[in-house]
Amino acid sequence: MLKGILFDLDDTLIDWGKFGSDWSELEQQHLRGVFDYIAAEIHPLNDPAEYYAEFRTRTNDAWVAARTDMRAPHLGNILVESAVACGVPGGTLDARRLLEEYRWRAHEGTVMFPEVPETIELLQRNQIKVGIVTNAYQPMWLRDIEIQEYGLFELFPDCRISAADVGYLKPHPAIFQTALDQLDLKPAETVFIGDSLESDVLGAQRAGMRAVWRKIAHRAHPHADIKPDAEITSLQELPAILDSWYPGWRSGDS
Repeated sequence: MLKGILFDLDDTLIDWGKFGSDWSELEQQHLRGVFDYIAAEIHPLNDPAEYYAEFRTRTNDAWVAARTDMRAPHLGNILVESAVACGVPGGTLDARRLLEEYRWRAHEGTVMFPEVPETIELLQRNQIKVGIVTNAYQPMWLRDIEIQEYGLFELFPDCRISAADVGYLKPHPAIFQTALDQLDLKPAETVFIGDSLESDVLGAQRAGMRAVWRKIAHRAHPHADIKPDAEITSLQELPAILDSWYPGWRSGDS
């Protein structure tokens, strides 16, 4: 019986294929807001370049460590730690306030895949629960600002999970279990859709779910030994796969 489908976010629901900006420059714009806020309201800072360098070093170190222990980096914590390293007293900083000054948003060149609304609405009409599980290092309330701009927020009202909030990255089982618990689902009655063979496919399969790999043209795809249960290039292909796995799911009696 099919009761739920969980989706990765970036390059599964949101298309980053035409994002052409220099991420380093874009990140610096976000960080400038944080730096200016700290310097004006919390503690004198004179060198934004020092803050940017601390942030980038700490971000890189956190992601390198995460490859071993699957502990999710948290953008808010890194913003605070970078400021402390520049001489700001730690007890004066609030991570959420710094994240507000980071001013995350939907970025130019990124769009929701056009078939997403139709696919999600079909699932919901047939009483299939849906959720988002992303390896973002932004907390979900920050990504929610962005997905509201895409029109995704209304499609996923009940379950939106960020690794930053759970503390673990996919493929760690904890992040998958958090989503299952939130929607009151069991792994055997849930399918996962994502573009990463290692994080999404292998992680979901190890958690007991069927996994569908969304193949994205602009992404490299190593890990040829990982075998998804199905492959798609568009979510328009998903209903036919579900028909073969769960006959009758469209009428709610699979």
